[in-house]
Amino acid sequence: MAEKLKEAKRQTAIAKLNDVPTSPRKMRLVADTVRGVEVNRALDLLKFSKKAPSIRLEKLLRSAIANWEAKNPELSKELDNGNVVVKTIMVNAGRTLKRIRPCPQGRAGRIRKRSNHVTIILDVKKPVEEA
Repeated sequence: MAEKLKEAKRQTAIAKLNDVPTSPRKMRLVADTVRGVEVNRALDLLKFSKKAPSIRLEKLLRSAIANWEAKNPELSKELDNGNVVVKTIMVNAGRTLKRIRPCPQGRAGRIRKRSNHVTIILDVKKPVEEA
């Protein structure tokens, strides 16, 4: 049982990026495009995306790929064959910096500068078994 769990953990790679100065809503728009997609295709989608968070997400995905290659040096063909996919990508809210801006009639308007935390998990695609 423990050997199966150890093997399953070895097949996955994780990369995290904390306190990204982008709102979680904007980051989720980009993250949704690469969720469940093969890694090389996901890199292409992020490289040619016009959205600003795609630059940081591409760098994080490259880090996750490097982590996967470090864990599985003998399975480098899986990466070339397109069997490594973005299993999960999570975008959670980080800390919010609160700033004040002057408003009419002596009031103060609040500005919330949001940030987020992103986690990417890569996994190998399971072979489809024919009945």
